[in-house]
Amino acid sequence: MTNTFPKLHNAAWPGLVGKEEGTENPPIGLDQMLEWTANAEVDGVKFDGIDLFLCDPHVSIDSTDADLEALAEKIRAHGLVVGSLVAPVWPPTGGGSAMGSEEERQQFLTQVEKACRIGKKLREIGIRPYGIVRIDSATGVEDWSKAPEENQKVIAETFSKAADIAEKYGERLAAEGEICWGGMHSWKRMVELLEMVNRPGVVGFQADMAHTLLYTMGYNAPEDRILPDGYDWQDKSELDKAMATVTAALRPWVLDFHVAQNDATVFGSGSHDKTGRHCLPKDPNGKLDIAHHAGFWLRDADGNPTKATQHLCWDGCMFPNKVMADQQTWNDILAAMIKVREQHGWS
Repeated sequence: MTNTFPKLHNAAWPGLVGKEEGTENPPIGLDQMLEWTANAEVDGVKFDGIDLFLCDPHVSIDSTDADLEALAEKIRAHGLVVGSLVAPVWPPTGGGSAMGSEEERQQFLTQVEKACRIGKKLREIGIRPYGIVRIDSATGVEDWSKAPEENQKVIAETFSKAADIAEKYGERLAAEGEICWGGMHSWKRMVELLEMVNRPGVVGFQADMAHTLLYTMGYNAPEDRILPDGYDWQDKSELDKAMATVTAALRPWVLDFHVAQNDATVFGSGSHDKTGRHCLPKDPNGKLDIAHHAGFWLRDADGNPTKATQHLCWDGCMFPNKVMADQQTWNDILAAMIKVREQHGWS
């Protein structure tokens, strides 16, 4: 292996997102997620770190300094570091809609501030050398669409206030483009929102390959579809053209990147709304050439690595627990990420 950057991270939140007690897929604890991550290995290469969801039962958003010291010690014992953090901005996790009432928006901002405090503390402890705080609008597309232009302005105002908070803690915010979040459900609306906030380097984009593929298909925003209706997935050149359009618009805003696979369908489980279906890297139905299409995001228009993010994270939400319990799952994921780094990384 020749490239040492970006560093390779797993995500902890697949142990919680889409999981429900009393079902075949109950929540999976952080200790187990750390164990699977640390045990993965391909030709002597291992994961460098893990990205965290700041929500019980993994990491409380109200963690004390002592709690965070203990967390850092646990993660360090696995030979890992911490990267990006997911702020629990949604109503079920104590947050509120970014376009909601004053009270709801304040709840959103309170969660952002708590997440930024945790991020700063983990940096001070020395366990978190890089990474962002992840946010989204915490509101559905249906509610947003009742007054699109006004709601977009309110979300932008909330994100601007969140940017002020992030700067105070020396943090950066990345909004993940998923079709399930109002005002961020289309690639054009996502660009619009970032331009309205206009805080480059402080508020940017978290590109997830599974979600951004759906941008090209116009899910929840048919007016912004790029791939033709009834597109033949065997026509690779047409997909590349569509990816080039999306990445040219959003790549300048990228602060965080998720390696993922998608089969061009949507899926939701538990309380999570339908969004891009994450597939295993070797899934025969996967529509992405992972390493090839990652390059659209990780290289600039001249073909040079952007070096916009110091680490890559694998995102594989809503896999069945039995799939996650197979150590080979994580070895295959790591292998796919190594290939991305070898093609588009640096030393």
